[in-house]
Amino acid sequence: MKAIRAYEIGGPEVLKLEDVPEPTAGPGEAVVEIRSIGVNYTDVSSRKGTNVPASFPWTPGREACGVVTAIGEGVTEVVVGDRVAYAMHTGSYAERQAVPSWLLIRIPDSMDFATGSASLLQGMTAHFLVFGITRLNPGDRVLVHAGAGGMGLLLIQLLKRLGVHVFTTVSTDAKAEMAKQAGADQTILYTQQDFEEEIRKATDGQGVTMVLDAVGQTTFEKGFKCLGLRGYMVLYGQAGGAVTDTNTQALQNGSLYLTRPSLGDYTATRDELLGRAEEVLGWVQSGELKLHIGLTLPLSEAVEAHRQLEGRETVGKILLTPG
Repeated sequence: MKAIRAYEIGGPEVLKLEDVPEPTAGPGEAVVEIRSIGVNYTDVSSRKGTNVPASFPWTPGREACGVVTAIGEGVTEVVVGDRVAYAMHTGSYAERQAVPSWLLIRIPDSMDFATGSASLLQGMTAHFLVFGITRLNPGDRVLVHAGAGGMGLLLIQLLKRLGVHVFTTVSTDAKAEMAKQAGADQTILYTQQDFEEEIRKATDGQGVTMVLDAVGQTTFEKGFKCLGLRGYMVLYGQAGGAVTDTNTQALQNGSLYLTRPSLGDYTATRDELLGRAEEVLGWVQSGELKLHIGLTLPLSEAVEAHRQLEGRETVGKILLTPG
């Protein structure tokens, strides 16, 4: 079968389409014939070495959707023929993959594979960031960085479900319009405006309850200055570079909180995983949570998918299709 492999850290060009051995289902595993693959910035971060892969050769990808074709000993969560989606298991840039069965989520019969592959990793991440870090109340103010990306658009929608006032940073007028359509109350063009100053003016110096930051190095320190009393700095990604030196003294200015959360810790059990996944899929299926798929490419063009994602040339979600 075909899969993408990398043998070293580097640019998008290190990703190669190769023939690899067929996977088999070991104990507690199921083989999934992959129909659609979600591309996420964590794939880029691993390829660049921000999050170094455990070993090489390495197949990227943490999210996909497809059909179960085989199950191993002890598997009770799925049967052959089930249509499933999954996240948080590396190696999905492939035609087939053996996946721990406890991670597999059945998708509704009427949901297409593209939607399934675009929903889980970012959807569940948005879910725990909005509902799992702290209790947000109507009227609270939250700053979302990168509001026109796949994650940003989901975060805005979920925050608005709670009646939160949403600020977001974007790079262009077109992206600002997308964020507004998702529900953002105020967009800040970070290419032209100082987001710290704009937040200070808009809140009369009171700041925001939470900053949701997937950018990292280029926004992190200024984000602290946007927080109000007992505010939360939530660093859930580092697309703009790793934050390597944290000045805890900054936390004293308003008794602030800093967290570096990951989805795996908020879906640590099968019950918690199902709870978040089924709620997200239900909202997507009903139209309450709208996905924006900005680009779909064949698996063979994984290099181009990474190039565009890393270059911030896309809006919404990027998908790869095997075959």
